[in-house]
Amino acid sequence: MTQQMPSLNGMRLLMTVDAIGGVWRYAMDLASGLRRLGVETLFVCLGPAPSDDKVEEASRIGRLVHLDAPLDWLAADRQALADLPARIAKLGCRERAEVLHLNLPSQAADIATDIPVVTVSHSCVVTWFSGVRNTSVPEDWRWQQELNRAGFDHAAVVVSPSASHAAMLDAAYGTIPQLRVVYNGSRLENALAEKQDLVFAAGRWWDDGKNGAVLEEAAPLIRWPLLMAGANAGPNGQHLLIEHALHRGELTHSQTVSLMREAKIVVSPSVYEPFGLAPLEAARAGAALVLSDIPTYRELWSDCACFFDPHDPQALAAAVNRLGEDADLRAGLAVKAYDRSLDFTIDAQTQAMARIYAELRTQNKTLTAAE
Repeated sequence: MTQQMPSLNGMRLLMTVDAIGGVWRYAMDLASGLRRLGVETLFVCLGPAPSDDKVEEASRIGRLVHLDAPLDWLAADRQALADLPARIAKLGCRERAEVLHLNLPSQAADIATDIPVVTVSHSCVVTWFSGVRNTSVPEDWRWQQELNRAGFDHAAVVVSPSASHAAMLDAAYGTIPQLRVVYNGSRLENALAEKQDLVFAAGRWWDDGKNGAVLEEAAPLIRWPLLMAGANAGPNGQHLLIEHALHRGELTHSQTVSLMREAKIVVSPSVYEPFGLAPLEAARAGAALVLSDIPTYRELWSDCACFFDPHDPQALAAAVNRLGEDADLRAGLAVKAYDRSLDFTIDAQTQAMARIYAELRTQNKTLTAAE
């Protein structure tokens, strides 16, 4: 029996966002789905100010305000974030928000509010160090671990975008009883496009977790042209030199999707991905996937992609070249990936999050009435 969707008509939601990474796309897609259920979303952007096109996009879906406050992974120390939870709580109260959806757990640390809090761990410094460096977080970043744990403890529900990332969170922070898995989704529709003998990859290449260095090293061994889209200079001075691949720089989402539609093969070499939106969008765009052999990608794309050792550029190039030479294998994997991508829809994500909001909304009304 199909579970009935909860009524959220008229609900006010405060959702934190940032304009640097994948959280923006997650927030816009989710809020678009929620809008159809009658939810009014106030986006609260932290960190660097969003570009004009992002401001315009957010304004079409909800309302957008920008708080002059850093993201935790760009903050110098704990003190830089000390007043942020209180500012969010105050804004939520002023806006009569019924749920606070915080896309960084640290934003919920010691938050004092009667408004139910949902926090989503899209990524964090602690699991990043575990996945990328295979070490615990350095001592001078330990305050981030403490803040995140406090945020988990003050949230009514903690959401992870995959079971693999949920396992990393439990290993890094200890058991989180209210942890739930809600897969991310994409609203990208499959569209017929003329495919080219082209290999494409998109990511924040300054981030070592995206593992752009191994892709750049593999580029001379790959027989088809390799295009890399995305910034290679980060906000804290990180930089990846890209000389062998064709670097297209930071593109709009529509430009990135257009290249995905042209490419016969899309590669993601990441060593750390709590979910990974690029492979999902590539699968929707009809590309065959070549993915790093990490738990998240095995969880989501098992039997639908060619996997390679993410530390071995020769293995990466061999996997790409194999698909380039074998049209039947390439076509078969593209079909399997597209079919699997239909499990990860905005509708499914929206319904799962809507049920969480409705549950918390009902609980909060019951508590208020009892008081």
